[in-house]
Amino acid sequence: MKKSLLLHHPVILIVVLLLSSSCSRNNWIKNEGEVFGTYYHLIYESPEGKNLNDEVMLALDSVNRALSTYDSTSVISRFNRSKKGIEVNNDHFRAVFTAACRITEITEGAFDMTVAPLVNAWGFGFSKRQNMTPALIDSLRMLVGMDNITIEGDSVLKSTSGIMLDASAIAKGYGVDVAAKVLERYGCKNYMVEIGGEITTKGMNPKNIPWRIGIDKPIDDPSASNREIQTVIQLSGKSMATSGNYRQFYIDKKTGKKYAHTIDPLSGEPVQHSLLSASIIADDCMTADAWATACMVMGLEKSLELLRQHPEVDGYFIHATQDGMEVSWTEGFEKYFSADD
Repeated sequence: MKKSLLLHHPVILIVVLLLSSSCSRNNWIKNEGEVFGTYYHLIYESPEGKNLNDEVMLALDSVNRALSTYDSTSVISRFNRSKKGIEVNNDHFRAVFTAACRITEITEGAFDMTVAPLVNAWGFGFSKRQNMTPALIDSLRMLVGMDNITIEGDSVLKSTSGIMLDASAIAKGYGVDVAAKVLERYGCKNYMVEIGGEITTKGMNPKNIPWRIGIDKPIDDPSASNREIQTVIQLSGKSMATSGNYRQFYIDKKTGKKYAHTIDPLSGEPVQHSLLSASIIADDCMTADAWATACMVMGLEKSLELLRQHPEVDGYFIHATQDGMEVSWTEGFEKYFSADD
């Protein structure tokens, strides 16, 4: 379905409608801070009134030590530096890698963790931008493909030394799921976990209604200081992740061309299409996170077509038109719209 959005600023953010004034009720706790190079918010009803922030942060630190390419000692960094692969006895790494292989297959390569060499070469990863030429792009594309990596017993092996993994499009969502599991372990039945805009929910909020999540209007403001809510959805027992090309991009000083940070693993180049943002709802945030990136690679029409084949995942898209912008969503997404929005 579609409705017109006559706006002209191609930026979209996702924000949590934090119920800061509603968390004073007994056993409701709110935590916030920095993690994974971004910000997190936890709102939960703790059965014993126990503040679980330390426990959540300990769990998220273990995720970071497994999947952060900015930590030279992490599992993924050691794999990237290796020539043939490494021995891996890490549940976080294996869980994410297994899920990534499944989503890569479903999306026909639109989501692919081995895109790391291309992401780095374009200057959006953990190294400086290179002088991009067709020849360089073609050579780096040879390193892309999850089938270049195999698991044999406790070892994760690569077919050639140049292959690297980038978990940035799935690890944040996985971290949200890990944090939620900590809350579950302590008996929390009502909670919302948000890390950098990726969200999972359970039960009701402090007002005893489903969690209300706002999706911002696309306003050209990278600092996110000028936010306007486009629509509000209600979540309970579901996760949502958003991917867009509104924060990470650069403009070539010579040509004035804008390069988005989403790299197409198949073409080897930054995506160039009308889709500005994809918000995906799934049972877990890791899946939503990876699907959101895949949709940004595929574009609007292919995303809607693929999602129709996978009703367990729903999407809400903002895309550019000649007259401004429009929003489109899958049929299943309609049940999440807030009745009083």
